[in-house]
Amino acid sequence: MPFGGRVYSLGKLLLLCAALVGTFLLFAGVAMRVALRAREVQVPQLDGRTVADAARTLTAVGLSIKVDEVRRPDTKVPQGRVLQQEPPAGAAARRQRTIRVWLSAGPRATTVADLVGQSERTARLRLEQDGVTVSVTELHAANYPTGVVVAQDPPASVDSPRVTLLVNRGSEAIGYVMPDLLGLEGRRTADALRGLGFRVSLALSQAPTSGSTGTVVKQIPAAGFQVSPGDAISLEVSR
Repeated sequence: MPFGGRVYSLGKLLLLCAALVGTFLLFAGVAMRVALRAREVQVPQLDGRTVADAARTLTAVGLSIKVDEVRRPDTKVPQGRVLQQEPPAGAAARRQRTIRVWLSAGPRATTVADLVGQSERTARLRLEQDGVTVSVTELHAANYPTGVVVAQDPPASVDSPRVTLLVNRGSEAIGYVMPDLLGLEGRRTADALRGLGFRVSLALSQAPTSGSTGTVVKQIPAAGFQVSPGDAISLEVSR
């Protein structure tokens, strides 16, 4: 066979070998990827589960569990249940991989301080800094300062994750509708209004008036206005 023919045949052989090697490597890569993917599973959701339930769930998909020794306080997840996991739910993990979980210590209980006599704002800040849940109920009383904690539940020195404060909002204001005072005797009317807690001023009318002397001819506020004890009322009486 001529030399050129031999070279041509050798080239075809090398080309065929290269094609075969390339095909083998391609299929080997695909097979390896498929094999690796077949060994992967999706990490299940463990939040809120007990350790035993989480372990059974992981075992069913070929994974194992490791419980971290440090427990973390949480007001929503009950004590002893899974609070957090790594890797997170939905992630891909190879079979036999260990999933690490952290358990809830439940709501953090703090020794409650004595808050009676403190302002509501001060008591709230102190409790919130300690991680204690605060709720407030109201009292309307004249014998306590306004905005001050009158009582607390639980009392001081008790361990509790939540505290209810009884806060005085002050005595509720009494409201009146201003009556029509025109024609009434001025001094008696003023004395009656002062007895209800109003500040009343009397003045003689500068305009000529008809009728009995000393009767109310003008009032401020006018009839129908809302008034409360402590408000000022001005009355003009006839000469």
